[in-house]
Amino acid sequence: MAAPVDDMFSRCVDPAKASNCVEVRFIDNVKGKGLFAKKPFKKGDTIFIERPLVSSQFLWNALYKYRACEYCLRALETAEENSRRLSGRAALSLPHPELCKVRPDRHQPCPHCQVMYCSAECRQAAWEQYHKLLCLGPSHHDPDHPLNKLQDAWRSVHYPPETSSIMIMARMVASIKQAEDKGRWQRLFSQFCSRTANEEEEIVHKLLGEKFQGQLGLLRNLFTTALYEESLSQWFTPDGFRSLFSLVGTNGQGIGTSSLSQWVHACDALELPSQQREQLDAFIDQLYKDIDKETGDFLNCEGSGLFLLQSSCNHSCVPNAEASFPDNNFLLHLGALSDISPGEEICISYLDVCQRDRSRHSRHKILRENYLFVCSCQKCMSQMDDADLTSEDEEEVEGEGETEDEMTDV
Repeated sequence: MAAPVDDMFSRCVDPAKASNCVEVRFIDNVKGKGLFAKKPFKKGDTIFIERPLVSSQFLWNALYKYRACEYCLRALETAEENSRRLSGRAALSLPHPELCKVRPDRHQPCPHCQVMYCSAECRQAAWEQYHKLLCLGPSHHDPDHPLNKLQDAWRSVHYPPETSSIMIMARMVASIKQAEDKGRWQRLFSQFCSRTANEEEEIVHKLLGEKFQGQLGLLRNLFTTALYEESLSQWFTPDGFRSLFSLVGTNGQGIGTSSLSQWVHACDALELPSQQREQLDAFIDQLYKDIDKETGDFLNCEGSGLFLLQSSCNHSCVPNAEASFPDNNFLLHLGALSDISPGEEICISYLDVCQRDRSRHSRHKILRENYLFVCSCQKCMSQMDDADLTSEDEEEVEGEGETEDEMTDV
């Protein structure tokens, strides 16, 4: 009989393969654990594919009619429906509609509360993990239902651009309450990075902002009314709720899905005569200009999830791996950005591409404020002697120089 797969690999699509490719090691008391390669990877290789323990669409994102599967976050609009809504062009027709992979005929509502899933499989999976407890039934639109009051309170303190959702915490509690093996689920959630009390306060401060610090108590009271479970009583105390809040804020991985983006990638892969390629590229370019004018940057169904193995990846300002969601659902693909040797640590970046190009001081400021650590990656160490200017300071200095030149010219 095969040995049981380590908990850290239990949510991978192929746990045995993943455990043969990477390992989680303890590094030190500052960095904690890290993910290391056990075999070589080439640039572009998929290192592993992982499902989240729990995930949830952001509440404002859902309210603004970004329709996603309640379980896997797959975008439910067809690429054409999506492009019409985002561009404001109701009569828009997309070329090559057959490239859209959304299948409305497979969509299934919960028969009790009518929330929508992309398939019967997702509906069943949600019901078996947490939805049996969280289903609102006929109270779905009742503003006085405890869960609806909790979600309304969250929306009132956490505005777009969203970075987390109170429903991740609700699904954590519901998953344990519904589970036959409650201890296993508690053990899985305990694998995530924890913080000191002071650090937890800082994360709460960041998630709620200065204006809403006093609302944590209100959220805890609503959370307790809606979901209290005696075996998890520690999560409902002021300190325990803050810790739970901090766990989600620290470990949550953003998820973005888009049927339009998937259609565009499929169009890019088409082999077409040069004239047809130019026409299709021009059509797509114009479409994105129209969307930018009408909608701005909010293109995707957005949410977050807790991924066990991916959460063990540390940060580097020169990452050798990155997470993506090419399947238009919550499946996280960790891909190699460069060749990786056996024994090498696999690092992602907590900064976006633009932030990584900023000064060392600016990068440290962002990381310290949002993730509460000081980066000591190779890039940061090589820039130790750089001036302690943020990128804004550098731009201001340059701007002052330009103004002085202009005045001299006058």
